Amino acid sequence: MSVIEANDLWKLYRRPHVKARSVKEAMLQFLRGQRGYEEFYALQSVSFRVEPGEAVGIVGANGSGKSTMLGILARVLLPTRGSVRVDGRVCPLLELGTGFHPDLTGRENVFLNASLLGLGNRETADRYADIVDFAELHDFMDAPVKTYSTGMVVRLGFSVAVHMEPDVLLIDEVLGVGDEHFQHKSYQRLREFKLAGKTLFVVSHSLPAITRVCDRAIWLDRGRIVRDGDAQQVVAEYKAAVADWERSLAEAGARDAPGS
Repeated sequence: MSVIEANDLWKLYRRPHVKARSVKEAMLQFLRGQRGYEEFYALQSVSFRVEPGEAVGIVGANGSGKSTMLGILARVLLPTRGSVRVDGRVCPLLELGTGFHPDLTGRENVFLNASLLGLGNRETADRYADIVDFAELHDFMDAPVKTYSTGMVVRLGFSVAVHMEPDVLLIDEVLGVGDEHFQHKSYQRLREFKLAGKTLFVVSHSLPAITRVCDRAIWLDRGRIVRDGDAQQVVAEYKAAVADWERSLAEAGARDAPGS
């Protein structure tokens, strides 16, 4: 049975135009039937299934709907239309320091972050030493997180996430952060995660990270699925499409250049 099932997902956003400069101008716009926003779909008719133990990567340009997709799977966004089912404990690692309070210490933030992910204090205390060992932040756990470097925040956030023993781990643009040593540890932990039959869902602009971690990739373009298949093949097709697009832009620029 699939762990994730998305059926005909649509997500509508409203992008505001320039605001009216006065109440009178706003009323005139309203009376003329002018809307103060434009609508666009970040996702359009997206459907897929993910099986236990699969590692799925999402690729696409900025604005293609990748983070919106992850937000819906993490249940922090609701689809405008369609349905999604995610079974088991879901652990989202959506951005650097999500759930961390800068004025609290690393130790306090571990317990806070774990509680946001559904873990009780006793369970967190049982895992605390392992979390700190993996993050390698023994000397900094009693310092406020606002004194941490970006790399330290990533290490602590990643360590908390992988020690929550989730059934589904959602990762957004954090695999390429951190030094080589910690990246190696992280990839090794993700391999162990997959071997244990857990599910990974990864969004990243780092195509090498996608092919290193994922067996399967979904290519999104303007909210629609272009390709869904073997990660190596989908990434190769996506890279070729980007190269064609860049070549077209260069040729158009050459044609429009003065004296051409």
